[in-house]
Amino acid sequence: MTWGQLVMNGWELLRLLKHALVEMKKDYIFNDFRMDMIDTIVTIAESELIAYLGMILILTAFFLETRDILHSKAAPYLGLMALGSGLLAVRAYFIDEWAFLILEIAWFMAAIWGVWSLSKKKGPDSTQ
Repeated sequence: MTWGQLVMNGWELLRLLKHALVEMKKDYIFNDFRMDMIDTIVTIAESELIAYLGMILILTAFFLETRDILHSKAAPYLGLMALGSGLLAVRAYFIDEWAFLILEIAWFMAAIWGVWSLSKKKGPDSTQ
């Protein structure tokens, strides 16, 4: 190896080290931001706000159904139920309420199954 190659390799090494430091700094900042974002999402999911929102959605669907404004097999009713029970299931998971989690998952799955059944009935081959 000649002295010229060694110097050139030294400059290349210096450039690579500077680039590596910049990239490491970017990764650190991004990872730190990502962890803060995840912590914020978990905090929101654990909060009572999510529970109240889920409860309001389910009660709204129930109230509208009992007043004959929505039908229990209509997509808006099932959507409100799915969204509300999904939010409550997330909350139940984060606060370790396992029985409540199972109940909300069952409600969520029933509502999603209902929406799926409606979409199959209103498919392109239907005569409705």
